[in-house]
Amino acid sequence: MSEYHTSVLLDESVSALIGPIDGVYADATFGGGGHTAAILSRLSNSGRVLAFDRDMDAIGNRIDDARLTLIRSDFRWIHNHVLHQGFKDGIDGVLADLGVSSHQFDTAERGFSFRYEAPLDMRMNQEADRTAADIINSYEPEDLERILRMYGEVDNSRRLAQMICKARETAPIETTGQLGKAIESALPKFAEHKFLAKVYQALRIEVNQEMRSLEKFLSGAAASLKPGGKLVVITYHSLEDRMVKNFIKSGNIDGKVEKDFFGNSTAPLKAVNRKPVLPQESEIAANTRARSAKLRIAEKEDTL
Repeated sequence: MSEYHTSVLLDESVSALIGPIDGVYADATFGGGGHTAAILSRLSNSGRVLAFDRDMDAIGNRIDDARLTLIRSDFRWIHNHVLHQGFKDGIDGVLADLGVSSHQFDTAERGFSFRYEAPLDMRMNQEADRTAADIINSYEPEDLERILRMYGEVDNSRRLAQMICKARETAPIETTGQLGKAIESALPKFAEHKFLAKVYQALRIEVNQEMRSLEKFLSGAAASLKPGGKLVVITYHSLEDRMVKNFIKSGNIDGKVEKDFFGNSTAPLKAVNRKPVLPQESEIAANTRARSAKLRIAEKEDTL
C-alpha cells in the first residue's frame, strides 16, 4: 500500500475520527488503503468501515477484512450508500483525504503529471467519457479561461486560453508534451513547474468535476453522521479548503450563516479545531506531497 500512496496526516486524522471502537466509519477516499487500515486497527471486532473510491486501480488495493465494505463510487453519493448499507440512524465518523494519489501522479499513462509524455487523460474514473484532451480541444476560449482562473488560479488565464485555441487550429492537442509546447512561451522563467501544476490542477478538477463532487459529499457526509459523529477532511489547495471551512461554519460552501426563528445557526456541524492541523516538518521531509495539506475536523450537532 505504501508504494501506491503514502497517507498524509495519518495518525492525526484517524485519532480525530475514532470515537466508539465498535462504531461504523467511512473512508470516503480509499486510495492505497492507508487510512482504512489505520481505522480498522483501532476498531473492535464488531466495528465496521465503509470505504469508497471511483478509481479501479484503488479498488485493487482491497484489504482482506470482514469488517470492511469497499464500494466503487464517487464519494458524492456517500449518503445513498450509508442508507443502502442499512445505517439509517447514521454512522460515527467520515474521513476524506482529497486530491490525487501518488499512484495517479506517478502512473504516466493516466496523464495527471506534466513530468511524463503521455495522453492528456486525468480521469479518476477510467470509464468516464471526458478526458483532459476533450476539454482542451472542445471548450470555447472563455470556458478555458474560466476553469484556468477559477480552478488553477492561473495568471494570464485569458492569454493561455487563446494560445491553446490557436495551437489546436493546426492539430488537436492530445498529449502532455503537445500542451506544454502550446503554452511554452507563457511559462514564467524559474517557475515553470509551479505554473504547470496550476494548469494541470485546473484541468483535473474540470475533468473529474471535483468541486461539485466535494459540495455534494460535504452535504452527504453531514447527513450521514450521528449526533456527535466526526467529519475529518484533509485538503491540499485553497479552493477545496475554503469550501470545507465554509461548510463547517455555515452548512453551505458560500459560508453564509443561516439562522432559525430563534437566531440559532442551522449549520449541521461545528468546528472542533479553529485552525487546521498541519503536517510536522518531519512528515514533509519524508513526503513532500504533504507540504500543502490541511486537516479540518468537525462534529455533528445534536439537533434535539
